[in-house]
Amino acid sequence: MMEIFYNGGPVMYPLLICSIISLTIIIERTFFWIGIGMEKNQKLVDEVLGLTRKGDWDLVRQKASGSKNYVIRIIISGILHRKYSLIKAMESSAADEIDRMQRFMGVLDTMITVAPLMGILGTVMGIISSFDMLGTSGIANPQAVTGGIAQALITTAVGLSISIITVFPYNYFNSRVKRAAGIMEKYATSFEIVYEQILLDKNNHTEAEK
Repeated sequence: MMEIFYNGGPVMYPLLICSIISLTIIIERTFFWIGIGMEKNQKLVDEVLGLTRKGDWDLVRQKASGSKNYVIRIIISGILHRKYSLIKAMESSAADEIDRMQRFMGVLDTMITVAPLMGILGTVMGIISSFDMLGTSGIANPQAVTGGIAQALITTAVGLSISIITVFPYNYFNSRVKRAAGIMEKYATSFEIVYEQILLDKNNHTEAEK
């Protein structure tokens, strides 16, 4: 491996940095989504939605206190701001949650694009060097020229490998974000409908008393 690295030339150093960045982010995001899965508590979510139907806001806050479930956090944000703008509050909270889930995804996207380009750059530089050698020594030593071209292709292979290895977790993490966004929309809409029904029942009760 070390021999291949040194044969690849100076471009191998930025490629090494790209691979370290990609691997670090992939590991960090993997643990992040494992944590999200561990924080998932469907029973608590259903219980909170049940309490919202009763309009028992204090008990909802008590039950949801300390919960790290992103759906619960969005609902609590709506409850806290229900007298002002419930929908806007939940939208803002959901945007914060999505930003947290999309953290470093732009960097991974950049690594997927940049690594192959760097690999091609290293190959071009190596081929230029090989042709310089050919111009200097002529065809007296063709093995040195073809060997130089073979070494130049190492950077392209490494750059493509980094990109290919990175694209799979990148797409997976993006799919998780989309799935989570759909879940947020589903429960936020459910809560909005429940709250509108509570307000409607309250208004009907007030009019009946009059």
